[in-house]
Amino acid sequence: MRVKKAAYNIVPATEEVLKMMGEQIKLARLRRDLPAELVAQRAGISRASLWKVESGNPAVAIGIYAAVLHALGGMDKDLSLVAKDDEMGRQMQDMNLMTRKRATRRRG
Repeated sequence: MRVKKAAYNIVPATEEVLKMMGEQIKLARLRRDLPAELVAQRAGISRASLWKVESGNPAVAIGIYAAVLHALGGMDKDLSLVAKDDEMGRQMQDMNLMTRKRATRRRG
């Protein structure tokens, strides 16, 4: 019996970002001289799941990435930087502020 793989609509640029992130996590583990088994155990995941994280697999939940980063010594706080500087969102917000909007009339 063959297990059907989930389909993800991930653009190639995002796939590259995930691969790079996985490689950086692996390098962080190696720089700390931590065996994969120990990091997986600290994160509460299997060694296979850690391998998926380190390869940038898009099927891995972000919570597992966070657990691995935490197991590497508190690196999970870096996740607070995700989308911190939302330049496009700020520009769109500023454009909406420039157009004067009226409050809706209340019917009495």
